Amino acid sequence: MVAETVIQQLILPAALGLVGGAVRGVVGLIKAMSLKRRIIWSYYLITLLIAMIIGMFVGLIFSFDYRLAALAGYAGTDILEGIYKTFKTDKIYVKK
Repeated sequence: MVAETVIQQLILPAALGLVGGAVRGVVGLIKAMSLKRRIIWSYYLITLLIAMIIGMFVGLIFSFDYRLAALAGYAGTDILEGIYKTFKTDKIYVKK
């Protein structure tokens, strides 16, 4: 009974968050390959791990709706990637 609850409350939402993040990651990989950019595999794996964690927490908070866990993995990864790119870019300051 406890193992079934753990699987339903933690593992399934985490797996679906991972799937959502993987879909987002594949889109990013296709884009990078079409632009002939270098693929940073460690970044990709960290992104998948974070998507899994986001899916797990969304599953816990919203009593596990599988669509919401997968969507949270996809959207959460997208939001985090946007934040990463914002801080990664070089800032140019113009003096008056």
